[in-house]
Amino acid sequence: MSIAVRVASPADVSLILGFIRDLAEYERLLHEVECSDADLRRDLFGENPRAFCDIAEADGRPVGFALWFYSYSTFRGSAGIYLEDLFVVPGARGIGAGRALLRRLAQRCVDADLGRLEWSVLDWNTPSIAFYDSLGAMKKEGWTVRRLYGESLVQLAES
Repeated sequence: MSIAVRVASPADVSLILGFIRDLAEYERLLHEVECSDADLRRDLFGENPRAFCDIAEADGRPVGFALWFYSYSTFRGSAGIYLEDLFVVPGARGIGAGRALLRRLAQRCVDADLGRLEWSVLDWNTPSIAFYDSLGAMKKEGWTVRRLYGESLVQLAES
């Protein structure tokens, strides 16, 4: 089976949203998905893109995606890539699509002299953790993710 990774295009918006919804369902978070085609069109393909997306194909058929954006490390003094979402459809897992997507991001980092490739994984997602460990990804001990959104974000902004 041939795996190829390509940059997403505006024609992929509905496909990407479908992958996002499938990922959210797998993560038991489908009820939190508010994203729309219009949001993706604006943020991935608008005048000022905020994020980027790659599509993995197996024999020409879309089987997964990686949605990412640039980050910055003040300690390293260099930009990096933060991987927001990585998803491969269940029927295509184990054929190399996830590895190909991460390899493409690693190549971007190396080619652009970026300091790191980073992402988060749910602590119960042992298949993904094992996959990431097999690639040599390090666990970031001692860090806890914090987030402001919704009403808490608004309240802080207005305080």
